[in-house]
Amino acid sequence: QVQLVESGGGLVQAGGSLRLSCAVSGRTFSTYVVAWFRQAPGKEREFIANIRWSDGSTYYRNAVKGRFTISRVNANNTVYLQMNNLKPEETAVYYCAAGRPVDYALRSVRQYEYWGQGTQVTVSS
Repeated sequence: QVQLVESGGGLVQAGGSLRLSCAVSGRTFSTYVVAWFRQAPGKEREFIANIRWSDGSTYYRNAVKGRFTISRVNANNTVYLQMNNLKPEETAVYYCAAGRPVDYALRSVRQYEYWGQGTQVTVSS
């Protein structure tokens, strides 16, 4: 069992920055991949980025490359998502998730079995 708790959401102006945190706990989470997803009203949940806990390797959706950075700190078992130059269309509930996705389906919601409760990010224009 893996538990995930997000924090750090809020209201920011377009072009601004936020850092989301995901506190991870559980017996064997070191073997998992931790990802960030987001879901805007009326839209499907979409993949943002993930990080492999074991070696820190990362993978991003193209739209956030160069603006978002995913990282993890082993000492406090936390995964971060630093988001810069935010856009109004990125307003959504942001979720962290953990799983053991196959390499060809790293972006698939179905590949992640544990989810946090989500944190709201609102970007004003």
